[in-house]
Amino acid sequence: MLTLPLHRELEKAQTVLIAGAGGGFDIFSGLPLYFALRAVGKTVHLANLTFSNIPPSAGRRPVRELVEVTAESNGGKYYFPERHLSDWFTKRGERVPVWCIERYGPAAVTRAYCALNEELKPDTIILVDGGTDSLMRGDESGLGAPVEDISSIVAVDALAGVERKLLVCLGFGIDAFHGVSHVDVLEAIADLSRVGGYLGAFSLADEMDEVRSFRQATEYVLERTPDRGSIVCSSILSALAGKFGDHHASDRTAGSELFINPLMSIYWCFRLDAVVKRILYLDQIRELEGFVETQLAIEKFRVSLSEIRSSRVIPL
Repeated sequence: MLTLPLHRELEKAQTVLIAGAGGGFDIFSGLPLYFALRAVGKTVHLANLTFSNIPPSAGRRPVRELVEVTAESNGGKYYFPERHLSDWFTKRGERVPVWCIERYGPAAVTRAYCALNEELKPDTIILVDGGTDSLMRGDESGLGAPVEDISSIVAVDALAGVERKLLVCLGFGIDAFHGVSHVDVLEAIADLSRVGGYLGAFSLADEMDEVRSFRQATEYVLERTPDRGSIVCSSILSALAGKFGDHHASDRTAGSELFINPLMSIYWCFRLDAVVKRILYLDQIRELEGFVETQLAIEKFRVSLSEIRSSRVIPL
């Protein structure tokens, strides 16, 4: 009854890799899906484009750009959310590594995903964006933080032999803090709907078992990352708890005005190939190795445009 296209896709999946596309705490936005898919018998793995400073001895490295992080991994004392997440699982009696992809440009991130594909052999990869700036095509007034998202998107799109490649976004409205107009987000969703790339949306609720586990895991890690807590995760958890308006769960947003609201707890789901086809600067960055050179290439592309679309406000 009222089955979403996303759910039909995931019914066919057997081995799933859920990966944080934009780095930092993005992988946490995929945890409700992780718990839900495991509950129905799927094999599920976790990966994240990382902002952590990970030493060479932290874990097994199939390639330079990829490291297997566990609760025993050594690394940054003040910021290592992937290790803390693995530690949370360990305290529940489970060994769940988080594969960390180093923060490079698309070509290097592609090598990491090729190694992951060889290691795990997933039939389904779900990239997760905490926020919705991954849907920006390049000529919008604000792109948010595009380098990490685009590097992950390009990398997964390049993989051969993976049956399903998906993108899900959680946290509609959060990227306004980073200059994204959510009129542009809604326009992107409409564009993707026209070409069959939109797989539907569904809301999370605090009373769901998967959401309870998501909250417990995320709060555990946030407590261990007090100086660099996630604005995105804090906002999503606030929305799930029924907070509204200018509510600040993190000191990092002090001095700004937030709009916490129920839309932040909705998953928006897409076919990755349709998202890729909208990216206007794809050819300029696909072969780049470094983070900074990718950032500069995007900026150069935007300077070359005859017009940057103006920021718009949702007329509601």
